[in-house]
Amino acid sequence: MALSFPVRRRAPELIAPAAPTPRETKRLSDLDDQETLRWQVPTVFVYRAGRADPVDTIRRALAAALVPYYPFAGRLREVEDRKLVVDCTGEGVLFIEADADLLVADLEAAGLRAPFPCMDQLLFDVEGSAGVLGTPLLLIQVTRLLCGGFVLGIRLNHVMCDASGIVQFMDAVADLARGGCEPAVSSVWCRELLDARKPPKPEFRLPEYDDVAVTPAPAVALGDMLMRTFSFSAADVAALKGALPPHLRGRGNRATTFEVLAAFIWRARSKALEIPAGEDARLAIIVSIKKNGELRLPRGYYGNAGVPLSVTTPAEALRRSSLGDVVELLREAKKTMTTEYVRSVADTLVLRGRPPLAMANLLLLSDVRLVGFHRVDFGWGEPVYGGPSHAWFGVSYMIAVKNSTGEHAVAVPVVLPRAAMERFTSEMETLRNSQRAHFRSLQTSRI
Repeated sequence: MALSFPVRRRAPELIAPAAPTPRETKRLSDLDDQETLRWQVPTVFVYRAGRADPVDTIRRALAAALVPYYPFAGRLREVEDRKLVVDCTGEGVLFIEADADLLVADLEAAGLRAPFPCMDQLLFDVEGSAGVLGTPLLLIQVTRLLCGGFVLGIRLNHVMCDASGIVQFMDAVADLARGGCEPAVSSVWCRELLDARKPPKPEFRLPEYDDVAVTPAPAVALGDMLMRTFSFSAADVAALKGALPPHLRGRGNRATTFEVLAAFIWRARSKALEIPAGEDARLAIIVSIKKNGELRLPRGYYGNAGVPLSVTTPAEALRRSSLGDVVELLREAKKTMTTEYVRSVADTLVLRGRPPLAMANLLLLSDVRLVGFHRVDFGWGEPVYGGPSHAWFGVSYMIAVKNSTGEHAVAVPVVLPRAAMERFTSEMETLRNSQRAHFRSLQTSRI
């Protein structure tokens, strides 16, 4: 559903910490400052009508939260060997106050899925603020709506933290907005815990950072790229799981929702892109390492704590594979995610000059359903939507949402060239219908 509406913004302002903070330099970890993370990531939250003015409430709570989280008020610079450090200058984060002639109900009617209507107005790109070095590390816009609800847009410099980290910070702001004296979770820096060893000594070869030779694709104009979000209900997920081989459905070995959806989406996308025979299709998933006890990441650590794990298979073989075959590929890859693997990633990044992930024929898929975007409460209750506002070609997310009937679902925004999007949509519907039919036949045979 197309939607257009005026947004009136006040001039951007810098919100500094509400009290004096240390003036010091803090080094990012060797997982933080890799090339792949040197960009700005937008997220959006939508809230229904509630109590006081959200702009004033969030502005004050943000200034208070920047006292314990004072590195966010600083600026990045590079030192030797492109190492990134935070100059804790206390300058502050960018904040925009705005009003829009819009109702939450209008956004709900539009689908509350990426691409969000007028997102460039709900999170305005302040001139000169989008760089990685020497710019504010956060841009926050609070837009009041006609119904009393509001939209909160956030743009984060990704090297500072991942999805879990920014949710931790926004929860701190929310704790204070609701009247708390301090955040429920204390901030912890400790970025040295995820540094490379000295000297680096990787024991895993990491092909995801290698240059990949592929057949040059025809130039695609940006206008020919489409973003569409595909939603999977609990029934959809159950149908996919039910169509898996028995050994992937049994107790103790049951395929997870992430595994089955990742396999489903990767295969459909690879088919839609018509990757030539002789080339590999590649999937990279972001695996959280926060619960790895050997790494000793303390509660309150808010740095990047995810490692890419890649799965590679010939594109032609992937097209012929069953869903169960692809799930098995993913499971085999996940077995390598050990503490040594994490250390090898940090070592490799330092040894090779912090290279980006090779994006050729790659789908980078991040599962943010459980990090808490959909639970951040500033005093207006949980958001109607909370999570990423965009996807990019080769980069997608799994996001926790509710469908039109209020049931929990998984949303996956996808960006593809127009022709590939048509094939992807057709492939998704064909696969989904065939899996449902297979599941129904299994159910019938059991009666």
